[in-house]
Amino acid sequence: MVYPNGTGSDSASPARLTTESKISDLSSRVRTFVAIDLPEGIQSALARQQAEFRATCPDARWTRPESIHLTLKFLGEVREDKVLQVTEALASLPPFEPFSIEIKGFGFFPDARRPRVFWVGLEAPPGLGELAHRVEQSMERLGFPREDRAFTPHLTLARFKLPRPQPALQALLERHRELTLGRFEVAEFYLYESKLSPHGAEYRKVSRFPR
Repeated sequence: MVYPNGTGSDSASPARLTTESKISDLSSRVRTFVAIDLPEGIQSALARQQAEFRATCPDARWTRPESIHLTLKFLGEVREDKVLQVTEALASLPPFEPFSIEIKGFGFFPDARRPRVFWVGLEAPPGLGELAHRVEQSMERLGFPREDRAFTPHLTLARFKLPRPQPALQALLERHRELTLGRFEVAEFYLYESKLSPHGAEYRKVSRFPR
């Protein structure tokens, strides 16, 4: 899954983003999710590929490359006091071995006949699924519902208002079956805050893990 998706600056020390200082200006409920950030080089590669695809379906709502994340767990609207609980729970997870992810393969949710989401896939070792599972379990203990569907790592490139076939896009994808958009290393993940603005959703890193 490339869900929903950081534009906020990371001004805290490299070792840790201090949650208490970040939370002080949050409203009573905060829209949050847990995700892996993408390097600038990967964002640039996504932007170039989106530009090529865009001409085939201009009516699609394309995700801004800087807003694309690898979502591990979407939490939704969370009370301010519970954000602190979430942060401490994620901080208590055991460290994980860094791993590498390759961005490759395209597809649609739920399928190409009635697409709602256009995505690019990820080839990753078991460590990614294990990390997502640990996050899921940790959040379930705090009362967040477990996901009904299995974890399917992807990056969302675009969404469609009307779920109808996209033959021009599909024809272009046939020529890109073996295309790879790069590889990056994962050694950390973040708790994000999401805020709506006139220009779309804006994201801010609340805290980094492991600390």
